[in-house]
Amino acid sequence: MLKNLLGFSPSLRDPIHLSFFFIFFFFFSVFSFLLSSMMNVEKPLFLNIWGGFRRPSWPVLLLVTTVIAVSWLQITTKSVLPIRMILGSEKIGFPEDPRSCSGFFREGPPRKVVRSITDFGGVGDGLTSNTKAFQRAIRYLKRFGDKGGSKLIVPRGRWLTGSFNLTSNFTLFLEEDAIILGSQNTEEWPVIEPLPSYGRGRERLGGRHISLIHGDGLTNVVITGQNGTIDGQGKMWWDMWWNRSLVYTRGHLLELLNSHNILISNLTFLNSPFWTIHPVYCSNVVIKGMTILAPLNAPNTDGIDPDSSKNVCIEDCYIESGDDLVAVKSGWDQYGIAMARPSTNIIVRKVSGTTPTCSGVGIGSEMSGGISGVLVEELHVRDSAAGVRVKTDKGRGGYIRNITITNITMERVKVPIRFSRGSNDHPDKGWDPNSLPSVKDIYISNVVSVNTGKAPVLQGIENALFERICLRNISLLGLGPSETWHCEYITGDVVEVFPMPCLQLQNNSFSCPKF
Repeated sequence: MLKNLLGFSPSLRDPIHLSFFFIFFFFFSVFSFLLSSMMNVEKPLFLNIWGGFRRPSWPVLLLVTTVIAVSWLQITTKSVLPIRMILGSEKIGFPEDPRSCSGFFREGPPRKVVRSITDFGGVGDGLTSNTKAFQRAIRYLKRFGDKGGSKLIVPRGRWLTGSFNLTSNFTLFLEEDAIILGSQNTEEWPVIEPLPSYGRGRERLGGRHISLIHGDGLTNVVITGQNGTIDGQGKMWWDMWWNRSLVYTRGHLLELLNSHNILISNLTFLNSPFWTIHPVYCSNVVIKGMTILAPLNAPNTDGIDPDSSKNVCIEDCYIESGDDLVAVKSGWDQYGIAMARPSTNIIVRKVSGTTPTCSGVGIGSEMSGGISGVLVEELHVRDSAAGVRVKTDKGRGGYIRNITITNITMERVKVPIRFSRGSNDHPDKGWDPNSLPSVKDIYISNVVSVNTGKAPVLQGIENALFERICLRNISLLGLGPSETWHCEYITGDVVEVFPMPCLQLQNNSFSCPKF
């Protein structure tokens, strides 16, 4: 009977099925109790209900039993289906659609205090430095962090500034046609300490230039607007990189450290000096509806690089850059190993773009703290060096595991799937060549590549574990007849892959699961 009424047979081992089972009996009990009370026409309804509780009948006993059972379920299943959800008395704190990014960020009430950058002496002529104005604004608005939060509006105009720090419980809002411009004075990008998981600046020994917009130890921060623009004016920095005159590592356009509950949305980011958006040691970060652009020859202008962070969702973004569109990282060699801050629970969805030198999505190469639980889906890459890439090396240590990459389209991509090694890129002489990475449980499915340049290159590392690599339903079209897969030190399985891959993926004990 329950199968006919509910559409499924509840399993007593499944908490969700148990929930629906008890919900059904809860309402069935209420209905039976009210029906039995209404059938006694000799007394008013409320007296029948009261009498039913004083002299319990079977509907009353069933009702009480069901309430107790639902309460027990709350305790034993840790509120898999909260009573407030059943009764509709409270909005659920997680998304109904588990594929949505909405559950990663919790939006609070509107900010109590709202000010414009002009209130602090800002001038939007594109020539006047607004560094002091932004710093004054943040210093003033910080005092409202525990009093309802604050919001800083950047109106239409061109607002030249050096680096400034954000604060907690704060919104930076760029109106339509508002443009924040990065200063061309390197002294307005101060030098700060290197990240502990890197041990030094990524490009040069010692410290590194701070990002244009920066924050450390923040909570509840929103950076958004009406498609306003933040332009790092990075050419000055790229020229220093090309002519080898950099003293310290270039700064990011936006970097947040040790921060929680972050939303970055509905803006255009241009011309970052280095990696564009860099959340590091962060949690619960949503980056959504962003356009990120840099010249295709601009060095190391990655789009979005979640680094040693957890619960990060990147969705509905378009990126053109001189490096990876998205790169998941977790520290560099012995420093990343010692810090052991992994990147985990990362979603990359509906991202598209182009990068002629790198990949649509890269895992690594700085991955020494470990990377796991990454989902990449609905990725569209065109005119790029690689589609998806796993990057490791000797000395990295760490692990890459439980990576799912699915529903990918590629156009004119040179190498659609690539595992690479051996860049010989280390922070200093303290790296250990015996620290080998472990790579396992990589699932790549539903891939179509047209006008493909070369067959996949899957290079593991000798004596390291590169195993349980699963490729399913992959079509690589346009390859020349002489193009063949290149595989070393890997094992795995393939199902419905064209053209036929290397033998290392065809002859082993592991079988691709259905997913």
